[in-house]
Amino acid sequence: MFRNLLIADSGKGHVEEMVRMLRDIPAVRQARLNLLHVVSEQAGEDYAEHSQRAAGIAAEAVQRLGLNPSDVNTIIRQGDTKQTVLKVADELDADLIVMGSRGLGRLQSILSNSASQYVFQLSTRPMLLVRDDLYVRHINRVMVAVDGTGVGDDALQLACELVRDIPGGSLTGIHISRQDITPSRGGKTPADEVLDKAVQRARALGVELKPIHTTGDIGRGVCQAAEAHKADLLVIASQDRRPLVARSLVDIDRLLGSSVSDYIRVHAPAPVLLVREPEGRR
Repeated sequence: MFRNLLIADSGKGHVEEMVRMLRDIPAVRQARLNLLHVVSEQAGEDYAEHSQRAAGIAAEAVQRLGLNPSDVNTIIRQGDTKQTVLKVADELDADLIVMGSRGLGRLQSILSNSASQYVFQLSTRPMLLVRDDLYVRHINRVMVAVDGTGVGDDALQLACELVRDIPGGSLTGIHISRQDITPSRGGKTPADEVLDKAVQRARALGVELKPIHTTGDIGRGVCQAAEAHKADLLVIASQDRRPLVARSLVDIDRLLGSSVSDYIRVHAPAPVLLVREPEGRR
């Protein structure tokens, strides 16, 4: 499933632990690891010194992960972290971007120039965010947000492929309606139909999906369900993406808006794997 993982490592946080857990999953074990460390644009004439220090940090990370250095592609780049991560992900055709996050709210993200929030907002590739304040557990219980959309189906498929080969792994599908809807003559609500299709699709992929339906605020509901079911990983889909023409601008309206995925990014009790709708499908 995954061939190329891009790990944007700042030398701190729980990213390494997350990578270690991912390596235990058969679907990820054979993936190529690309470890990126970005040297600040402000390094100037001291670039060589900063680059050498970055190479040392990357080498220590490889050693802590217990990997053979020849199996890891270490990349040292100078530039703006946000733009560099996106650029390198495109160069590598990365299947997954793994980044740490301080879990800042939207306004804080703007004021602190958060790299992870920027990449989270703009990347069209699956991205795994690992907040610094979360305890990273072995991935056994995966929860996926089910919404019946095309990109939602992509998220469901990815979740199934992750869980399928995990011994004792389980997958829960959470669908949240903003309000209750009266069942049709067949006795099923639209939510029932969405979840039934998800169960069938998961079964076709070799996974039994436990369906859950609640009503209310979607972002809060997903986070509450993940907490209640002690999810180790939360997989969500998002069609919310900034247009290409605005990629060089600070999207304050979007960052301050009511984005469900952004709420989950900040408040989820587990690492969040975000699946975006591919550019060509829009």
